Amino acid sequence: MAYVLLVLLLLSGLAAPAAAQAPAAAAPPPEIAKAIAEVASSDGAAQEAAAVTLGKTGDRKILPLLEALREGSVFVRPLPGGKKETVIAGDKVTDGDKTLVPLFSAYAREPLPGPDGKPLLVDIGTLEEVSTGRSLRLAIRPLIDAFSGHAQLADPDWTVRKAAATKMGNAGDPGAIPTLTEALGREQDRWVRYELEQAVAQIRLKTGSDPERAAAAAKLGALASEDSLDRLREVAADAGAAAPVRQAAAEAVKRVERWALLTSAIQIGFQGLSLGSILLLMALGLAIVFGLMGVINMAHGELMALGAYTTFVIQGWFQAHAPGAFDYYFPVSLPLAFLVSAAAGFALERGVIRFLYGRPLETLLLTWGVSLMIQQGLRLWFGAANVDVLSPRWLSGGIPVMVGLQLPYNRLFIVGLAVVAVVGMYLVLFRTDAGLRIRAVTQNRGMAACLGVRSRRVDAFTFALGAGLAGLAGCALTQIGNVGPELGQNYIVDSFMVVVSGGGGQLAGTIVAAAGIGGLNKLIEPGLGAVFGKVAILVLVILFIQRRPSGLFAAKGRYADS
Repeated sequence: MAYVLLVLLLLSGLAAPAAAQAPAAAAPPPEIAKAIAEVASSDGAAQEAAAVTLGKTGDRKILPLLEALREGSVFVRPLPGGKKETVIAGDKVTDGDKTLVPLFSAYAREPLPGPDGKPLLVDIGTLEEVSTGRSLRLAIRPLIDAFSGHAQLADPDWTVRKAAATKMGNAGDPGAIPTLTEALGREQDRWVRYELEQAVAQIRLKTGSDPERAAAAAKLGALASEDSLDRLREVAADAGAAAPVRQAAAEAVKRVERWALLTSAIQIGFQGLSLGSILLLMALGLAIVFGLMGVINMAHGELMALGAYTTFVIQGWFQAHAPGAFDYYFPVSLPLAFLVSAAAGFALERGVIRFLYGRPLETLLLTWGVSLMIQQGLRLWFGAANVDVLSPRWLSGGIPVMVGLQLPYNRLFIVGLAVVAVVGMYLVLFRTDAGLRIRAVTQNRGMAACLGVRSRRVDAFTFALGAGLAGLAGCALTQIGNVGPELGQNYIVDSFMVVVSGGGGQLAGTIVAAAGIGGLNKLIEPGLGAVFGKVAILVLVILFIQRRPSGLFAAKGRYADS
């Protein structure tokens, strides 16, 4: 046993000095060593040429030197025998009245060892600083970007790889083609492969020979590359380009434009669907209050604004008290926005509206006044300017479904929320006792009261349910629009048009009308503008109501009976 311990002690004694000594820096290849020496020259042109030479080697061990040149931390160290060495200086260390810096090799940035084998620390006054002018820094920047792009192409995150490919394609450096081709060979993700192919074609279109440029233009057309459309148009119109190149570019422009038209149509359709989902959430509540109860609630938009401001308040609370759980603020906001607006609606019904049933004009004026009061209250409490509501990370970005078309997560979420709300309302109205009482009261109040239904309580809870749905719509709207005191006014007219067109209180009619008006909005707006687009839709709705006064589906309930 003693013999074994003795051997271990001897081995540890031999190993300890080796661990304390810094390993010798790796020697660069001769051509790189020459360029490293020239990059420290006092001649700016020679410096720039040497930096470009280093960048073209593609050796990643040069990247620290290029970054140090841009930061101004490259020095020349005198060596015995009159020789000089280009080195990189680390962070400064104060030792008494001296300022020391650790030195690293220019190639691979490895610590330089001192005479004792430890990392070398020298007085910065003994070093000669390498000056870097603006032109040199500008020349270095694309080289560093190219090196960074190489590293990012191997990143585990596909969005980072995709962005790196896009960046390298835009840079147009022909030296990046081997790296992009190599990355393309190992890449499995469809959308990253697309960006890599596009980047290679963009570079070849810019720097290749005529046959390569023609092939690159055809490739970009086959890829339907909208990012390259301007460049393809320039090539197609360039009289100095070869005829095959111009022809290939012109054909590519036509293919890309046809594809862009298709994706634009789908994009407009999806935006119309998401707007229709917001209108549907708003109109669901309004269909209950107006279609079933006969109350013209002009404050319905402000109940939606209450839901939006509730989301803003919850966001602020999470930012102040639970920043690590910020992404959870939105799921918490959804039920709270519903409850706050429902409570306001309950108070409104119990406070004043219950005295005005059967008097639509007075109800309209009263709720309009209440809407002004809520607007002013929001303005006094939160200010007149719009407030910002940030999207949680899980609602940021989107899912690419085809080239040139990405569906945002926030709009997909709103569409899904509208579907859930519709299903929930259907189940509440047609599969629960509460829904049965609501339908009984709205269809025949007297008979329902005779059968023991407490109609006053049903009125209050029905109104609160409609207001809560408006609050839910306001919470969802924060993800795609601005939040301000007048938020509700932007949607109240459209919501009434949805309810009237759908047939007043009819669930199926409300769904169809919301999808139709939302889609028409997005279809007409690009041509007529937002204001004239709404006017055109209003005219269409008026013509439709003249033709079919009962809407898409015949209304039932107290309002229809009156």
